[in-house]
Amino acid sequence: MHPNRQTALGLTVAVAVVAAALVGCERGTSTGGGSSAPGPTTAGCPAVLAGAQAAVQRAMKTNPAWHGPTRGPRAVPGKSIVYVAQTMTNPGVAGAAKGVREAARALGWNVRVIDGQGTPAGIQAAFSQALALQPSGIVIGGFDPKLTSQQVAKANARHIPLIGWHAVDSPGPSKDPELFSNITTRVRNVAKISADWVITHAHGHAGVVVFTDASIPFARNKSELIKKGLATCDGVRLLAEENIPIPDTSSRTPQQVSSLLSRFRDRWTYSVAINDVYFADAAPALRAAGKKGAGAPFNIGAGDGDPSAFQRINSRQFQAATVPEPLSQQGWQILDEFNRAFSGEPPSGYVAPVHISTAANSGGATTWDPPGYRAAYLNIWGK
Repeated sequence: MHPNRQTALGLTVAVAVVAAALVGCERGTSTGGGSSAPGPTTAGCPAVLAGAQAAVQRAMKTNPAWHGPTRGPRAVPGKSIVYVAQTMTNPGVAGAAKGVREAARALGWNVRVIDGQGTPAGIQAAFSQALALQPSGIVIGGFDPKLTSQQVAKANARHIPLIGWHAVDSPGPSKDPELFSNITTRVRNVAKISADWVITHAHGHAGVVVFTDASIPFARNKSELIKKGLATCDGVRLLAEENIPIPDTSSRTPQQVSSLLSRFRDRWTYSVAINDVYFADAAPALRAAGKKGAGAPFNIGAGDGDPSAFQRINSRQFQAATVPEPLSQQGWQILDEFNRAFSGEPPSGYVAPVHISTAANSGGATTWDPPGYRAAYLNIWGK
């Protein structure tokens, strides 16, 4: 997940503690809720559990039918695209850029990636460099366009189409900032399926810790939605919500995990994080406490599903699941949306459905790359 969701970016209480759990956290703080020992067999919310199980089963499918666009304009020749990346060390940003490059080869377009190095000054400089190249279109790759409002205004004035990847909260066109389209899954769907997975895996009984970054509105919204989803099951208790800014995860998470283990011991059975990175940093503390990699707390990342998350999942080392973005597919969609913009047509309106990856359905892969989209786009483009 990139920082603006990171994206996304961007978890759950019984009825008796809903009001307390939904109170926002201050930066770097923890909130606690009620707790109960999980019951291994009896469901705490039979109707909710049944719905969650059905949703998880759908999201676990590895060969879904293509429900994206099948019609559109033929490829416009000779276009040049600049992908301004928040930072290429972010696996989500890099994965989408890889998809853009692959699609550009199929279209015969030129693509240049400029790395913003993860700082406001670096991103602004990268965007200014992109404008100087006078490209046909610019990708806002994983950062808030407000960071580059002057450059965005210049691009709009020059009628250079802008397409975001996780640039704003919602998929599709944006008026403020002015984007032809923004490519992302719907945060409410990511939040809901994360909660559904916990309810399903726990058979309706869980003690949950939520990891979020309240300094990022997208992430804070995602964690609130996850909490609301988990709160629909009476057998789920929010033990704590840990507010750890993403830049501080490596220094803060191990200490917080040790504290959580001391406070809740075996009552802590599940975790949901707005980004997989929290579990990379939690693993050493869990291991030091004698926890088993394939045991509780069972962890799910409501993030991008980067390769390291898949590696932890596949090796059953302190992460059980992730809700990954189809990064390569989204790269292809970005170029299809540009082709529509260049042809004077509206955006496709397509939003990829959510998916859950676990060791049981990943097949050892380190990304989520659904079938069907390459053939569909090549057919649209006449390639």
